[in-house]
Amino acid sequence: MTATLPALAFAGIGLMGLPMTRRLLAAGYPLSVWNRSPDKCAPLLAQGAHQVESPSELCRDASVVMLCLANTEVVREVVFGPGGIVEAARPGQLLVDFSSLEPAATRAMAAELEARTGMRWVDAPVSGGTPGAEAGTLAIMAGGRDEDVERVRPILAHLGQRLTRMGAVGAGQVTKVCNQMIVACNALVIAEVVALAERSGVDARLIAPALAGGFADSKPLQILAPQMAASQFEPIKWHVRTLLKDLDTAVKLAREEGAATPMSGLAAQLMRLHGSQGNLEHDPATLVDMLREQCP
Repeated sequence: MTATLPALAFAGIGLMGLPMTRRLLAAGYPLSVWNRSPDKCAPLLAQGAHQVESPSELCRDASVVMLCLANTEVVREVVFGPGGIVEAARPGQLLVDFSSLEPAATRAMAAELEARTGMRWVDAPVSGGTPGAEAGTLAIMAGGRDEDVERVRPILAHLGQRLTRMGAVGAGQVTKVCNQMIVACNALVIAEVVALAERSGVDARLIAPALAGGFADSKPLQILAPQMAASQFEPIKWHVRTLLKDLDTAVKLAREEGAATPMSGLAAQLMRLHGSQGNLEHDPATLVDMLREQCP
């Protein structure tokens, strides 16, 4: 069965990339991996992955090269920098980018990569966090040609419960921006709720179960409220810096499109304040401490 599956490659073995690559290996796909910190690939080598020394080497055998990287600048460096994917990419190969990037930058990079090498781009940011990555239940929002999205659908079925083509290249990133606006604003309101409940003498640990199934219920509420109430901030499942980066992208996109996003603009300011207090690498559940400190 393994011989019939396409060879894959993956760059970015972080909080999300590690469980995603583990699922691809478990499904039997031949997989080459690269990470800026090579030691992070070690768990995958024991599972059968092949490690390469540069992003360009990912293109040697793979028909689909996947990225899950920190931000637009890192993706640009991995694709177009020295030893980058552009040096070995060829027509017929697909780049699938799970990273959360600026939509305009994604469109520009996709056009440049195809013009220079013939390799096409699918932006496929994901939502669901590390639990979703581990369980293969991510929501995947894709931008790209219809035939390219359909080509990778069987592969991405091992990673997500749902893959939706949102439009041309860049549409996946716009959708992820919308997703992160909802998530970040929700996280901040949940922090306010927990801090207010505590200040008012209510057991904040009961908020999530009390509201379960009601109109205010949500996955963020059920995940974040108990962690905030218990001040349980580890293990880290995602980072404040990630939400801040995505909120900044939302504000920039809104400005480019002439749209008003006052709630997300305020959320970005609050997230930046929290990050500036030494919390950029911490879990967003720590937002509750900022709200607790605001109480007189």
